[in-house]
Amino acid sequence: MQFQLKNILDNENITLKDVLILRHVPQEVEVKKVLPWLATDKPELFNAYQQTQKPRTEKAMQKAKFVASFIGHKPGKALFVGLYEVKGYRSISYSQYWERTSLLELKKYGLQGMTDKKGKCLLFDLILLKFCQEWKGKLIIKWPGIERNWFLWADRHDFEILAISEDSILIPDMPEWNQLLLTWNQLNELPTKWCEKLSQWRGVYYILDVSDGKGYVGSAYGKDNLHGRWHNYADSGHGGNNQLKERNPENFRFSILQRVSPDMESSDVQFIEKTWKDRLHTRELGLNDKKR
Repeated sequence: MQFQLKNILDNENITLKDVLILRHVPQEVEVKKVLPWLATDKPELFNAYQQTQKPRTEKAMQKAKFVASFIGHKPGKALFVGLYEVKGYRSISYSQYWERTSLLELKKYGLQGMTDKKGKCLLFDLILLKFCQEWKGKLIIKWPGIERNWFLWADRHDFEILAISEDSILIPDMPEWNQLLLTWNQLNELPTKWCEKLSQWRGVYYILDVSDGKGYVGSAYGKDNLHGRWHNYADSGHGGNNQLKERNPENFRFSILQRVSPDMESSDVQFIEKTWKDRLHTRELGLNDKKR
């Protein structure tokens, strides 16, 4: 006998007809990438994302007492985030929508959000419950029907439980250092376990400005190594580098040119940095200081 999501809901005495199952699959590429990160490390931003919906989903959410939130994992599958109680909702205008700090932060990743300046939408008050929080990022269900069904009612469909993984899979393992490529916006939302790894790495990094193809070579060897240095860029946008101060950091792409021993002397790291500047000609043709 197949074990179903409704079996778990029944065990918690939750009435199935009151539960709307949401499967979040953002159309914006960057939002889709960071949403699992937010669900793990910044749940308030994840909730802000789901508190407003398209009109069709709005109508369904008005009838629901609970929302079970999932993220589209793979085709035909969904990954559990949490069960939320719908405490109410209110109508907000375009200006009220974009006054919300959380949505402005999501807009950095290309969130389309509300576009009708004369329109209104509903803002739902969703409260996360303790229901199966130990399975957050671990419980995988089969999504019935077509992929473009963004919501389904719990009592009208079977949601087969495919697996409960040992560890959360909301956050994938960080790519190998020579495959890591991050936008400036992503630096602010890096998963905690990625930050911990970057804190152990020192080396030479590269910043590409995609607006004109010019690049900057830098090195990291101080406190928290690469994470510490990149966190400085996340905060300031330029990291104190004069050539970057007049540029839009949203055009920056960060990668690692060379990873070195975590106990390498700073002078040795700086020498390797110099060789990369020479080879990539970033003083003459890029964004590095010509005198350094």
